[in-house]
Amino acid sequence: MKANKINFAKELPLGQKVIYYLLYAIVYVHSLLPLWFLYGLSNLLYLLIYKVVGYRKKLVRKHLADCFPEKDEKERSRIEHAFYHWFCDYIYETIKLTSMSKKQMQCRVTYHNLEYFNKLMKEKRNVVLYLGHYCNWEWVTSIGLHVPEGTMGGQVYHPLENKAFNALMLKVRSSMGPESISMINILRHIIKVRKEGKNCVIGFISDQVPLFPATRYWTDFLNHKDTLVITGTEQIAKSCDFACVYLDISRPKRGYYDINIVPMTETPKAHADWEITEMYFRLFEKTIQRNPEYWLWTHNRWKRTLKDFRVWQEYMKNKK
Repeated sequence: MKANKINFAKELPLGQKVIYYLLYAIVYVHSLLPLWFLYGLSNLLYLLIYKVVGYRKKLVRKHLADCFPEKDEKERSRIEHAFYHWFCDYIYETIKLTSMSKKQMQCRVTYHNLEYFNKLMKEKRNVVLYLGHYCNWEWVTSIGLHVPEGTMGGQVYHPLENKAFNALMLKVRSSMGPESISMINILRHIIKVRKEGKNCVIGFISDQVPLFPATRYWTDFLNHKDTLVITGTEQIAKSCDFACVYLDISRPKRGYYDINIVPMTETPKAHADWEITEMYFRLFEKTIQRNPEYWLWTHNRWKRTLKDFRVWQEYMKNKK
């Protein structure tokens, strides 16, 4: 069964189901509008959330100042304005995904080094795709258009608290075919797919903040020493022997994305612990530094610190 044929509202309580269908109707109708019109709405949304509401403006400014102390105030202000413009575009581009045809998507998202990806597919290799909250990560589901028949394409997600909105996002993300798999079910899902004789290509957004129980490694990232990072992607790659690939995304112009497929390793088990994670963060850091305005600066990336982690460790030790 293809993911976009699934009834994502089936298990919702009646009240949440009504909200889901209302939200979906609004999103779907908007998605039928041409992108040039949606970008006009994006310009208006920019004025609202940046100029009027000032959505997380203090946090964005703090992040830019902390991450780029070498840049002057004028340059950081330019990045800030460009970020909010892109952020509003991202919202409407994601809405557009709801009814976007595969042909339209292929015209707007160009993959480079597909020959390496195809090589892995011909060798029947399972693949982990490393990416972050950069450019439009929702449109990266278009890689499903390049996955051969008989291969399970998917992306790992963290369920949202609002069940109706969570179901809506699952519906939108399924439009290009790949399945959305919750992090807690990923290993079970991989085992199931393998038993069916299929190969896997799974995308992991790996720049999120880990919970303390899952914290095993920290690195220097964007001028923040001891940044706590997620290591689950590496652990899955090693335990399941997945080839690791980094997706280096750029935005040549509004509404278009280039995705460069960058080989990381085909032998994950040969690497020392956290070496692949470190490899990813060095690649991702270069991507952000190239065009900082396309990273999700409104996300409170450094809300958990190594100091807080040590305090939590001591608390848990004393609790026992």
